[in-house]
Amino acid sequence: MQRYLLVVEYIGTMYSGSQTQPHTLSNTSKYINTVQDELEDAISTLTKTKIKTIFSGRTDAGVHSKGQTVHFDCNLEIEPRKFVNSLNGILPDTISVKSLRKVENTFHAQRSAVARYYRYTIVNREQRSAWDANCLLIKYPLDIEKMNEALRYLIGVHDFSSFKKVRTSNPAKICKMYKAEASKQGDYVYIDFVADRFLYNMIRSIVGTLLLIQRKSLAPETLKDILEARDNTKAGPTISPMGLTLMEVIYNNNIDGESL
Repeated sequence: MQRYLLVVEYIGTMYSGSQTQPHTLSNTSKYINTVQDELEDAISTLTKTKIKTIFSGRTDAGVHSKGQTVHFDCNLEIEPRKFVNSLNGILPDTISVKSLRKVENTFHAQRSAVARYYRYTIVNREQRSAWDANCLLIKYPLDIEKMNEALRYLIGVHDFSSFKKVRTSNPAKICKMYKAEASKQGDYVYIDFVADRFLYNMIRSIVGTLLLIQRKSLAPETLKDILEARDNTKAGPTISPMGLTLMEVIYNNNIDGESL
Protein backbone atom coordinates (compact mmCIF):
# COMPACT_ATOMS: atom_id res chain seq x y z
CA MET A 1 0.00 0.00 0.00
CA GLN A 2 1.44 3.38 -1.05
CA ARG A 3 0.75 6.67 0.75
CA TYR A 4 0.26 9.84 -1.32
CA LEU A 5 0.25 13.50 -0.29
CA LEU A 6 -1.95 16.10 -1.99
CA VAL A 7 -1.79 19.89 -1.72
CA VAL A 8 -5.31 21.23 -2.18
CA GLU A 9 -6.79 24.67 -2.82
CA TYR A 10 -10.41 25.61 -2.30
CA ILE A 11 -12.82 28.51 -1.98
CA GLY A 12 -14.67 27.66 1.22
CA THR A 13 -17.71 29.89 0.73
CA MET A 14 -19.97 27.12 -0.55
CA TYR A 15 -18.79 24.41 1.83
CA SER A 16 -19.67 23.48 5.41
CA GLY A 17 -16.00 23.21 6.31
CA SER A 18 -13.21 21.06 4.99
CA GLN A 19 -14.01 17.72 6.60
CA THR A 20 -16.88 15.27 6.34
CA GLN A 21 -19.86 15.76 8.66
CA PRO A 22 -23.23 14.01 9.01
CA HIS A 23 -24.81 14.62 5.65
CA THR A 24 -28.03 16.21 6.85
CA LEU A 25 -28.75 18.85 9.44
CA SER A 26 -30.92 17.85 12.40
CA ASN A 27 -34.65 18.10 11.69
CA THR A 28 -34.05 19.18 8.08
CA SER A 29 -33.27 17.54 4.77
CA LYS A 30 -30.53 20.06 3.96
CA TYR A 31 -27.43 18.36 2.57
CA ILE A 32 -24.08 19.26 4.14
CA ASN A 33 -21.36 19.42 1.51
CA THR A 34 -17.68 19.51 2.44
CA VAL A 35 -14.36 19.65 0.63
CA GLN A 36 -13.50 16.15 1.85
CA ASP A 37 -16.70 14.74 0.33
CA GLU A 38 -15.85 16.18 -3.09
CA LEU A 39 -12.20 15.15 -2.96
CA GLU A 40 -12.86 11.57 -1.84
CA ASP A 41 -15.55 11.14 -4.51
CA ALA A 42 -13.13 12.33 -7.20
CA ILE A 43 -10.21 10.15 -6.05
CA SER A 44 -12.47 7.11 -5.64
CA THR A 45 -13.84 7.63 -9.16
CA LEU A 46 -10.34 7.66 -10.66
CA THR A 47 -8.94 4.75 -8.63
CA LYS A 48 -12.16 2.72 -8.83
CA THR A 49 -11.86 1.98 -5.11
CA LYS A 50 -13.21 3.59 -1.95
CA ILE A 51 -10.61 6.10 -0.72
CA LYS A 52 -10.44 7.68 2.72
CA THR A 53 -8.48 10.92 3.05
CA ILE A 54 -6.77 12.46 6.09
CA PHE A 55 -6.58 16.27 6.21
CA SER A 56 -3.89 18.25 8.04
CA GLY A 57 -6.68 19.81 10.06
CA ARG A 58 -10.19 21.17 9.86
CA THR A 59 -11.04 24.53 8.34
CA ASP A 60 -14.42 25.95 9.29
CA ALA A 61 -17.32 26.77 7.01
CA GLY A 62 -16.41 29.64 4.70
CA VAL A 63 -12.62 29.39 5.27
CA HIS A 64 -10.44 29.03 2.16
CA SER A 65 -7.19 27.22 1.39
CA LYS A 66 -4.17 27.69 -0.82
CA GLY A 67 -2.17 24.95 0.88
CA GLN A 68 -4.30 22.34 2.64
CA THR A 69 -2.48 19.02 2.79
CA VAL A 70 -4.21 15.65 2.56
CA HIS A 71 -2.88 12.11 2.53
CA PHE A 72 -4.47 8.88 1.34
CA ASP A 73 -3.41 5.26 0.86
CA CYS A 74 -3.88 3.35 -2.37
CA ASN A 75 -2.58 0.04 -3.73
CA LEU A 76 -2.29 1.49 -7.26
CA GLU A 77 0.81 3.05 -8.78
CA ILE A 78 -0.22 6.63 -9.52
CA GLU A 79 1.53 8.88 -12.05
CA PRO A 80 1.34 12.30 -10.32
CA ARG A 81 0.99 14.68 -13.27
CA LYS A 82 -1.64 12.61 -15.08
CA PHE A 83 -3.59 11.94 -11.87
CA VAL A 84 -3.65 15.63 -10.85
CA ASN A 85 -4.83 16.63 -14.33
CA SER A 86 -7.62 14.05 -14.13
CA LEU A 87 -8.63 15.12 -10.60
CA ASN A 88 -8.86 18.76 -11.61
CA GLY A 89 -10.96 17.75 -14.58
CA ILE A 90 -13.71 16.29 -12.39
CA LEU A 91 -13.49 18.38 -9.20
CA PRO A 92 -15.83 21.39 -8.94
CA ASP A 93 -14.40 24.78 -9.93
CA THR A 94 -14.10 25.77 -6.26
CA ILE A 95 -11.57 22.98 -5.50
CA SER A 96 -8.25 22.23 -7.20
CA VAL A 97 -5.25 20.04 -6.52
CA LYS A 98 -1.85 21.75 -6.80
CA SER A 99 0.37 18.70 -6.50
CA LEU A 100 0.61 15.03 -5.58
CA ARG A 101 3.65 13.03 -4.45
CA LYS A 102 4.57 9.78 -2.77
CA VAL A 103 5.45 9.90 0.92
CA GLU A 104 6.62 7.36 3.48
CA ASN A 105 3.87 5.33 5.15
CA THR A 106 4.96 6.84 8.48
CA PHE A 107 4.00 10.32 7.24
CA HIS A 108 0.71 11.72 8.56
CA ALA A 109 -0.86 14.88 7.14
CA GLN A 110 -2.00 16.04 10.58
CA ARG A 111 0.41 14.53 13.10
CA SER A 112 3.60 15.19 11.09
CA ALA A 113 2.90 18.93 10.79
CA VAL A 114 4.96 21.28 12.96
CA ALA A 115 3.14 24.53 12.15
CA ARG A 116 0.39 26.10 10.08
CA TYR A 117 0.31 29.43 8.27
CA TYR A 118 -2.95 31.36 7.92
CA ARG A 119 -3.61 34.73 6.31
CA TYR A 120 -6.56 37.05 6.92
CA THR A 121 -7.15 39.47 4.03
CA ILE A 122 -8.85 42.83 4.45
CA VAL A 123 -9.60 45.36 1.74
CA ASN A 124 -9.29 48.82 3.30
CA ARG A 125 -11.19 51.42 1.32
CA GLU A 126 -14.48 53.31 1.42
CA GLN A 127 -16.28 51.39 -1.31
CA ARG A 128 -16.52 47.73 -2.22
CA SER A 129 -15.40 46.36 -5.54
CA ALA A 130 -16.74 43.42 -7.51
CA TRP A 131 -13.16 42.08 -7.44
CA ASP A 132 -13.03 41.91 -3.65
CA ALA A 133 -14.41 38.39 -3.24
CA ASN A 134 -12.92 36.44 -0.33
CA CYS A 135 -11.84 39.61 1.50
CA LEU A 136 -13.37 41.56 4.37
CA LEU A 137 -14.18 45.20 3.55
CA ILE A 138 -13.18 47.70 6.27
CA LYS A 139 -14.04 51.29 5.39
CA TYR A 140 -12.24 53.18 8.18
CA PRO A 141 -8.44 53.61 7.83
CA LEU A 142 -6.24 51.00 9.48
CA ASP A 143 -2.94 51.89 11.15
CA ILE A 144 -0.54 49.08 10.22
CA GLU A 145 2.15 50.21 12.63
CA LYS A 146 -0.19 50.11 15.62
CA MET A 147 -1.64 46.81 14.48
CA ASN A 148 1.86 45.32 14.52
CA GLU A 149 2.55 46.80 17.96
CA ALA A 150 -0.48 44.91 19.23
CA LEU A 151 0.27 41.68 17.34
CA ARG A 152 3.78 41.44 18.80
CA TYR A 153 2.22 40.63 22.18
CA LEU A 154 0.99 37.35 20.71
CA ILE A 155 4.43 36.01 19.81
CA GLY A 156 5.61 33.11 21.96
CA VAL A 157 3.85 30.47 24.05
CA HIS A 158 0.58 31.69 25.56
CA ASP A 159 -2.77 30.57 26.88
CA PHE A 160 -5.12 31.77 24.10
CA SER A 161 -8.36 31.09 26.02
CA SER A 162 -9.49 34.69 25.42
CA PHE A 163 -9.66 33.96 21.69
CA LYS A 164 -11.22 30.48 21.86
CA LYS A 165 -14.86 29.80 21.16
CA VAL A 166 -16.48 28.31 24.27
CA ARG A 167 -18.68 25.76 22.48
CA THR A 168 -15.95 23.25 21.66
CA SER A 169 -15.07 19.93 23.26
CA ASN A 170 -11.33 20.36 22.64
CA PRO A 171 -9.67 21.36 25.95
CA ALA A 172 -6.52 22.74 24.28
CA LYS A 173 -5.66 26.36 25.06
CA ILE A 174 -1.87 26.68 24.80
CA CYS A 175 -0.32 27.65 21.46
CA LYS A 176 3.12 28.75 20.32
CA MET A 177 2.83 31.72 17.96
CA TYR A 178 5.85 32.08 15.69
CA LYS A 179 4.56 34.96 13.60
CA ALA A 180 1.74 37.52 13.87
CA GLU A 181 2.24 40.39 11.46
CA ALA A 182 0.23 42.87 9.39
CA SER A 183 1.32 44.33 6.06
CA LYS A 184 -0.31 46.49 3.39
CA GLN A 185 -0.15 46.40 -0.39
CA GLY A 186 -2.29 49.07 -2.01
CA ASP A 187 -5.79 48.77 -0.56
CA TYR A 188 -5.17 45.28 0.80
CA VAL A 189 -4.14 44.51 4.37
CA TYR A 190 -2.73 41.07 5.08
CA ILE A 191 -2.53 39.69 8.62
CA ASP A 192 -0.31 36.61 8.74
CA PHE A 193 -0.22 34.06 11.54
CA VAL A 194 2.11 31.08 11.95
CA ALA A 195 1.69 28.83 15.00
CA ASP A 196 2.10 25.24 16.06
CA ARG A 197 -1.68 25.03 16.44
CA PHE A 198 -4.78 27.22 16.33
CA LEU A 199 -7.83 26.98 18.56
CA TYR A 200 -11.41 26.99 17.26
CA ASN A 201 -12.18 30.45 15.79
CA MET A 202 -8.93 31.78 17.29
CA ILE A 203 -7.75 33.80 14.29
CA ARG A 204 -11.16 35.28 13.58
CA SER A 205 -11.43 36.32 17.24
CA ILE A 206 -7.94 37.87 17.26
CA VAL A 207 -8.60 39.83 14.08
CA GLY A 208 -12.01 40.94 15.38
CA THR A 209 -10.31 42.18 18.56
CA LEU A 210 -7.59 43.92 16.56
CA LEU A 211 -10.21 45.74 14.48
CA LEU A 212 -12.13 46.71 17.63
CA ILE A 213 -8.92 48.24 19.04
CA GLN A 214 -8.43 50.16 15.78
CA ARG A 215 -12.03 51.34 15.55
CA LYS A 216 -12.09 52.63 19.13
CA SER A 217 -8.52 54.02 18.98
CA LEU A 218 -7.46 51.92 21.96
CA ALA A 219 -3.81 51.39 22.91
CA PRO A 220 -2.03 48.44 21.26
CA GLU A 221 -1.43 47.07 24.79
CA THR A 222 -5.15 46.34 24.96
CA LEU A 223 -4.51 43.14 23.01
CA LYS A 224 -1.97 42.05 25.64
CA ASP A 225 -4.46 42.75 28.44
CA ILE A 226 -7.13 40.69 26.70
CA LEU A 227 -4.71 37.83 26.04
CA GLU A 228 -3.62 37.73 29.68
CA ALA A 229 -7.22 37.88 30.94
CA ARG A 230 -7.84 34.35 29.59
CA ASP A 231 -11.50 35.30 29.28
CA ASN A 232 -13.21 35.21 25.90
CA THR A 233 -15.86 37.71 27.02
CA LYS A 234 -13.09 40.35 26.92
CA ALA A 235 -12.31 39.76 23.24
CA GLY A 236 -13.85 41.53 20.29
CA PRO A 237 -16.33 39.94 17.89
CA THR A 238 -15.53 36.79 15.95
CA ILE A 239 -15.52 38.17 12.44
CA SER A 240 -16.51 36.64 9.12
CA PRO A 241 -14.51 33.68 7.75
CA MET A 242 -14.57 35.19 4.26
CA GLY A 243 -11.08 36.73 4.54
CA LEU A 244 -9.38 33.71 6.15
CA THR A 245 -7.15 31.37 4.13
CA LEU A 246 -4.95 28.44 5.13
CA MET A 247 -1.78 29.28 3.19
CA GLU A 248 0.58 26.45 4.10
CA VAL A 249 1.05 23.44 6.36
CA ILE A 250 4.68 23.24 7.46
CA TYR A 251 6.44 19.91 7.87
CA ASN A 252 10.02 20.94 8.55
CA ASN A 253 11.68 22.86 11.36
CA ASN A 254 12.28 26.10 9.52
CA ILE A 255 9.93 29.05 9.05
CA ASP A 256 11.11 32.13 7.17
CA GLY A 257 14.71 31.01 7.73
CA GLU A 258 14.32 30.82 11.48
CA SER A 259 14.46 27.60 13.48
CA LEU A 260 11.25 26.66 15.27
